[in-house]
Amino acid sequence: QVQLQESGPGLLKPSQTLSLTCTVSGGSITTNYYAWSWIRQPPGKGLEWMGVITYDGNTSYSPSLKSRTSISRDTSKNQFSLQLRSVTPEDTAVYYCARDLDSSQDYWGQGTQVTVSS
Repeated sequence: QVQLQESGPGLLKPSQTLSLTCTVSGGSITTNYYAWSWIRQPPGKGLEWMGVITYDGNTSYSPSLKSRTSISRDTSKNQFSLQLRSVTPEDTAVYYCARDLDSSQDYWGQGTQVTVSS
């Protein structure tokens, strides 16, 4: 059973950088042909896909967030991470990590609330 767990700060000030880590257990992030996504849900809105890192380390980002987003991984810890730069209150959301297969998500973390406020 694959499990994913998000971790990181819950409160940031505008212009700071959001850094979240997803720790994966029950499966390796380097296993063919899975990919690992970050997805968020702002209050009262739908899910927004942010980006993905594949089993072999390739990344892809949402065009609307590409300029501010980086996804990386630490295979020794079986973790992948999200950085979102220059946050604003509009980045307030529940952030999820998930496993992708064939462009759909089959395992999700429980989500972590991130609030951006001065």
